[in-house]
Amino acid sequence: MRVGVLTGGGDCPGLNAVIRAVVRKGVQEYGYDFTGFRDGWRGPLDGDTVRLDIPAVRGILPRGGTILGSSRTNPLKVENGIRRIEETLAGLGVEALIAIGGEDTLGVAARLSDEHGVPCVGVPKTIDNDLSATDYTFGFDTAVGIATEAIDRLHTTAESHMRVLVVEVMGRHAGWIALHSGLAGGANVILIPEQRFDVEQVCTWVTSRFRASYAPIVVVAEGAMPRDGDMVLKDQTLDSFGHVRLSGVGEWLAKEIEKRTGKEARTTVLGHVQRGGTPSAFDRWLATRFGLHAIDCVRDRDFGRMVALRGTDIVRVPLADATARLKTVDPALYQEVGVFFG
Repeated sequence: MRVGVLTGGGDCPGLNAVIRAVVRKGVQEYGYDFTGFRDGWRGPLDGDTVRLDIPAVRGILPRGGTILGSSRTNPLKVENGIRRIEETLAGLGVEALIAIGGEDTLGVAARLSDEHGVPCVGVPKTIDNDLSATDYTFGFDTAVGIATEAIDRLHTTAESHMRVLVVEVMGRHAGWIALHSGLAGGANVILIPEQRFDVEQVCTWVTSRFRASYAPIVVVAEGAMPRDGDMVLKDQTLDSFGHVRLSGVGEWLAKEIEKRTGKEARTTVLGHVQRGGTPSAFDRWLATRFGLHAIDCVRDRDFGRMVALRGTDIVRVPLADATARLKTVDPALYQEVGVFFG
């Protein structure tokens, strides 16, 4: 059997660990051949491939990013996109396709599998940890670790100057990175997309922190919104999946805090730093297990499925279920950590 592999959407630490596990087990135990598609769904659209064998995946376990490249190409928006993918797979003799990605990439895989009979298996990847069918996605643990280290470092400079430091982290619709890193880093305010925030309440928490002779750290997810305002956008440009570019809420909030409290405020936007670099031990472990179970799905011809983490077990779930809704922060969980605000 010849198996295709692609990585789509935003890159994240652990992608190479999945590729390595898929190829190692597929070659050594099942005798499969592998074709890698470059740059997400663009690869099967254009027939842009790279050979994947054991030498090709040697040494990639600790590497961030993806050796296959990635993109936000949406074949459903390309003229004859589905037909072009089917023709590419048929021409190369690819009998199964492993798609490694988040909501958008796996959404395409679900459509291809359910509506067009393309034999797809999904592997969940996103630093946002917002896929509802799995307890964790790989990449999330690394992103939280990077954000937490940044917050730790910012505490010292904030206290040296007794100023407010606003830390903007990724999180379009789900505040998992903000919540985990903010709590782990001892932030005094954590703002997430799931809960609109009151700027005056934020300022009250900030002022309370200063009264205790400490400098406040405010962690805000890029998709967080004020109660009486809209999402702050970097620009109005849409990608092929209809997403706008976020970023800017941190800078906006810092100006509001400075204006309302009279305290100096600065912003640090972590941005793509959260997605880059070496994956954590947990992400290497999880990504490797996902890869091993994904190739088992292919062996069993159990297509239209995604591998997922449930507790400590790797299970299989329908691709359609995996992308049906986002996993967002429960209001009760957010309220639980509110004791540390202010």
